[in-house]
Amino acid sequence: MPDPAATAETAPAINLTHHFLIAMPGMRDPGFAGSVVYLCEHTERGALGLIINKPSDIDLPKLFDKIELPLGRDDLREAPVFQGGPVHPERGFVLHDAIKAEGQAEDDSIYASTLAIPGGLEMTTSRDVLEAMANGGGPRRVLVALGYASWGEGQLESELGENSWLTVDADTRVIFDTPIEQRWEQALSLLGLAAHHLSAQAGRA
Repeated sequence: MPDPAATAETAPAINLTHHFLIAMPGMRDPGFAGSVVYLCEHTERGALGLIINKPSDIDLPKLFDKIELPLGRDDLREAPVFQGGPVHPERGFVLHDAIKAEGQAEDDSIYASTLAIPGGLEMTTSRDVLEAMANGGGPRRVLVALGYASWGEGQLESELGENSWLTVDADTRVIFDTPIEQRWEQALSLLGLAAHHLSAQAGRA
């Protein structure tokens, strides 16, 4: 018989990069209750993501005023700034379509500080992406958040084991095209589920 310990050691680690975390109805943390988190990175060291359905009390024009830049994009004049998570809420994070210059390597970005995410998105933390938007350019689809969500080594896996979250492959239309108030249910529908399917399951270990 195979040694269970050896099997566990060779089992591939779960990788939920470019997935949604959908908060179960029994989520105890008020900061994450009802949330959909887009996971930008998930490794054996932990995970990092942005909440995509909790707008803050400021919009993009106000944010650009605060950083003393004009907002040169008419299509973003009513766009909210999201509460991306509880970590570093004073810092901005821009989730956007990948932009590549001609001849550029796949993992490179035209912006100074960018995380390339398998699935066609990037998350940029450098000011240059905002300057591009100020000049009327930048990525076509953007979600701007203050703060991010993070999990240490094994922490997310533990929460998944406690049925705190459902997971599903991300659909960028939910991030950029779906009304904010519909994003939780729309993410849930990617699993073929509706909210009433979860009420009896909430809180089970």
